[in-house]
Amino acid sequence: MTDSIYLQWTGYFASAIIALSMTMNSIVKFRIINLFGAILFSTYGFTIGAVPVGMLNALIASIDIYYLYKIFIKKDDFEILEVRNDNRYLLRFLAFHNVDIIKFFPGFTYKPEINTIVFFVLRNMNVAGLFLAHERENGEMRVGLDYVIPEYRDFKNGKFVYLLLRNRFTDKGITRVTATKTSNQHAKYLKKFGFIETKSGLLEKSLN
Repeated sequence: MTDSIYLQWTGYFASAIIALSMTMNSIVKFRIINLFGAILFSTYGFTIGAVPVGMLNALIASIDIYYLYKIFIKKDDFEILEVRNDNRYLLRFLAFHNVDIIKFFPGFTYKPEINTIVFFVLRNMNVAGLFLAHERENGEMRVGLDYVIPEYRDFKNGKFVYLLLRNRFTDKGITRVTATKTSNQHAKYLKKFGFIETKSGLLEKSLN
């Protein structure tokens, strides 16, 4: 009886995990959580003798593994598309993604006169994110917005901007990048690329 109850709860837990995966905006999070749920559900199916359930979820787990492999192993082509700060597509992009942007950058409002560095991050020629910043005194670049659309939130955009574009920034005389801590998620994201939280509360990365 006890084993039966455990199995029943295993089925419920696996179902809950798969349902949770469906709420993820990030395709990476969706695949990882769905993979875990599918493996658990497959094990559950085979254990109770429900072979079709076990086989179906084993197939789903295999598909998740395949796409995760493609995401993490595939070499993407990155480039930037610089635009004017009053570009019509830029303004439409900000309006369309406004609700999601506010989640990570509470209180963000676009001020064209402030942003002197404006570019879209292109990933395999698809718009993956938007980067807004302005140059300040003493070689500082203050990031106003570093937004990545949900489909591309796997840290590759951040690696491209903060590591691979380093020489592009230093050629402009920029020696350090700073950003205001807008959310814990944003701070965690920046720290992955070498940003350090200062006593003033700013996040800072040296380019020297």
